[in-house]
Amino acid sequence: QVQLVESGGGLVQPGGSLRLSCAASGSIVSIKDMGWYRQAPGKERELVAGITSTGSTNYADSVKGRFTISRDNAKNTMYIQMSTLKPEDTAVYYCNARLLRAGTLVYRDYWGRGTQVTVSS
Repeated sequence: QVQLVESGGGLVQPGGSLRLSCAASGSIVSIKDMGWYRQAPGKERELVAGITSTGSTNYADSVKGRFTISRDNAKNTMYIQMSTLKPEDTAVYYCNARLLRAGTLVYRDYWGRGTQVTVSS
């Protein structure tokens, strides 16, 4: 079994910072791409930032220059440092990983349950 668990969400004032973590655990053989997504009320889930196993990154235009994604392959953990937060960043943030589980032959996408980020004064 594989689990992705996000942590670090909370309430922050506009202009503030938060760091989210995503820890993958279980019978994992290998992790390829990882990413952070978010979903605000009444909106579709959107990609915030992605990172490959070799460290290449991509960001949504709305967060470029403010968010930084990173990962620790030895710990199967991904992070996102969010700075200069805006009210429009308020959403549930989800972790995604494309990984190979032990006993299987195909990489599959796995999701965490999400962590709430609220930016408000």
